[in-house]
Amino acid sequence: MKTPYIPHTFGEDVDRKLRSRRGWLTAGVASSISWPSFDVCVKYAGDEYFLRGSERDGKPSPPGITIACDDAAGGADAAIAKIYRFTSILSWFERGYVDVSGYIYGSHPALYGARTVYSSMGIAGAKSFNCNHMPIIEDDNVRKALAFWREGKRLDEVHDSYAFLSFYKVIESQFKDGRKRGRWIAANIDKLTDRAAKRVAELRAAGIDVASHLFESGRCAVAHASLEGEIIDPDIPADRKRLSADLVIIEELARVYIRDELGVPDSSSLYRTRDRLERFPLDAGHCP
Repeated sequence: MKTPYIPHTFGEDVDRKLRSRRGWLTAGVASSISWPSFDVCVKYAGDEYFLRGSERDGKPSPPGITIACDDAAGGADAAIAKIYRFTSILSWFERGYVDVSGYIYGSHPALYGARTVYSSMGIAGAKSFNCNHMPIIEDDNVRKALAFWREGKRLDEVHDSYAFLSFYKVIESQFKDGRKRGRWIAANIDKLTDRAAKRVAELRAAGIDVASHLFESGRCAVAHASLEGEIIDPDIPADRKRLSADLVIIEELARVYIRDELGVPDSSSLYRTRDRLERFPLDAGHCP
């Protein structure tokens, strides 16, 4: 998978870029990663993404992402689709989530402000934001898996049922045959560590087949509701507690699938394995 050098532009050069044309779309974001305090331009996969800083003229400013929006190139739908894809890989790479709350578009790069726009993990310094060597996603199956991952991370600790379903779909979306999916889950459960491994041990001690349990009492119970079938009842505390306890298993399985089967590194794994002697270009106004 390609993990090229990604130019980051800061300061007055960013302002000049934003004034250089007409036609922009800005998406407001909810983010759990450390957001830049001032505007940063990131050139990724041939497009420039402007991460709008959380501070402006000494006052708080809504975080967002701005991209060029041209009617001849698909207009707003094409522009926001690029931002969705960018936030998916950024969420995975930075081990958190960046989720679009809404967007506006017009001739100028306006900011998007709403109650659902925020960064929950604090602010990066003026030039400390860095997503360099973030993987380029060219395979549509990988794109889908990362989209479900982003969705799951956004819902984690907000709505456990839908978070569980999103993480399950990371894996489910990669298999045509449900039996092969089940076999993959069963074969990889023992790779889990920490809290996920502890929950697996608890289920096994109760005589429960973990792979079947995740499908029947997790995925199907969340997605379906019938008079006789198993469901997650929002009014039953035991159902909520069980699903919350199982959520850590399916989240870690989704992480294993993206990391090992799809081969997508995050920032931590990338910098552990990358050749430290590899050189990269530096230009005035840019940081690695």
